Amino acid sequence: MPVANPTTYAEDLALLSRAAAAAGDIALGYFRHDPKVWQKDNASPVTEADLAVDRFLKDELMASRPDYGWLSEETEDNTDRLDCERLFVVDPIDGTRGFIAGVDEWTISLAVVEAGRPVVAALLQPTCGRLYTATLGGGAALDGHALRLMTGGGNKGARIAGPAGLLTRLRADEPSLRPQGFIASLALRIAMVADGRIDVAVAKANANDWDIAAADLILSEAGGDLVDLSGADVGYNRPQPTHAALIAARAPLTGWARQLLGSHS
Repeated sequence: MPVANPTTYAEDLALLSRAAAAAGDIALGYFRHDPKVWQKDNASPVTEADLAVDRFLKDELMASRPDYGWLSEETEDNTDRLDCERLFVVDPIDGTRGFIAGVDEWTISLAVVEAGRPVVAALLQPTCGRLYTATLGGGAALDGHALRLMTGGGNKGARIAGPAGLLTRLRADEPSLRPQGFIASLALRIAMVADGRIDVAVAKANANDWDIAAADLILSEAGGDLVDLSGADVGYNRPQPTHAALIAARAPLTGWARQLLGSHS
């Protein structure tokens, strides 16, 4: 577990926040303007906006922290990052399908990872200017206002977001659940647990570090959990940066959500 260093983390947070704002402006220049779209080898889409934002962020962030490693969805990975004490973990546009469809639920997700865990995070939803931030041990905030989840409350009527088919099956077992629909950006889905708009968010298997690192820190600093079905915390900067199915929840609901999701795994 990394040891909190508020001064250094604060400097990195200022850098990430500035970079996210500028990257958001670049992305908005393409949004709803029919950007060029290609299909990657894994059949997921990528747009010219993803690539432009990725280039900007890599130039901007690595110029300021040349000793940090780099892991991004739109940059070819290499093992150099494994030897770095700290690295940037970046999703230039999380929720690309939503971006292409012209809906608001996409984000720019930036994190610094140290010793296998995120220690600094900035997550921007450019269409509304909503900025989530967090530092290890320094708390989480939304637009500068501290985020702290309530510790009480049961699971009856829990608001849950995730893949539509899974939500349908879960509601058959738990009729009181209130599905919130599918949120294109997984990072935003998790952050919405941190800001209290939903109670549980589900991520199917094979999410990548860049999808979740920033949101993980924001949620944990707000008093929530992001865990796999065994209850284990998520590790980052491994040779293969993918993950099993994950649950984000307000802390009082984590065990119940694990049990509920485990029956459908």
